[in-house]
Amino acid sequence: MADIIGKSSQESFEQELKRKKLMSTIIKTFIWIMIILTAIICLTPFYSMIISSTHSNSEIARKLLLTPGTRLMDNYQRLIDVVPIWRGFFNSVFIAVISTILGLYFSALGGYGFSKYQFRGNGILFAAVLSTMMVPGQLGIVGFFRLMNEVGLINTYWPIILPSISNAFALFFFKQVADSSVPQEIIDSARIDGSTEIQTFHRIGLPLMGPSVATLGIFLFIEKWNEFLQPMILLFDNHLQTLPVMIASVRSQFNIDYGAQYIGIVISVVPIILVFALFSKQIIGNVMAGAIKE
Repeated sequence: MADIIGKSSQESFEQELKRKKLMSTIIKTFIWIMIILTAIICLTPFYSMIISSTHSNSEIARKLLLTPGTRLMDNYQRLIDVVPIWRGFFNSVFIAVISTILGLYFSALGGYGFSKYQFRGNGILFAAVLSTMMVPGQLGIVGFFRLMNEVGLINTYWPIILPSISNAFALFFFKQVADSSVPQEIIDSARIDGSTEIQTFHRIGLPLMGPSVATLGIFLFIEKWNEFLQPMILLFDNHLQTLPVMIASVRSQFNIDYGAQYIGIVISVVPIILVFALFSKQIIGNVMAGAIKE
């Protein structure tokens, strides 16, 4: 009797185990299907963009294209005939890189200062900085243009690069990072050892905030790379224009040249993909670090 009960219990256990394995397989399969569908939805616009760059204007306007065409070189030739696209590419690289470096350094310096120096009016001044995030930048473009015109900086890169120094979101971001990643005890120890405040920031504060610097740098670079309004308004010389403005200006004799524009968009998207691919581990690592701290 005991053998029968034991055998029945073992069969029941095996059936339960098989049922759990089946449910686990079904759930994993469903998750993979959802991941694949999401990836397809996200990648379809990029695929369509690349495919469309190989077709003529009439084909692009008439239907959704899913197979490669034969007009890639024709579209590229029209693009370089209309605008100096590679000059615009290097203009965008120069502006984005310099703006990102300046924005990261001064924002990290400001966030570190707000975090580690408790001076009178610290909270009020920090709240005033954060309040600027609620005002759309487009509202001040007329006044900014007049100011730059008065100081003689119109049609130069300075009005586009210098505002990167005062990035309210980046300053807020680095203040939170400094609060959690830079212990006050280490700073006090450095002061006792005779380190100056700027040396302490460079040798201790900035290295400890390193992963966050890389993470925010990606977003600042992409934001500056895609910037359209300021270059369009402040730069008059076509050879000074950035890539997005040049792409938007591509037109044929009577209408927009979609084929040439798609080639330009492909050229403009490649650096963003490369930057993200190179530093994506920094983003994931920083997010995971924040999750562990929580």
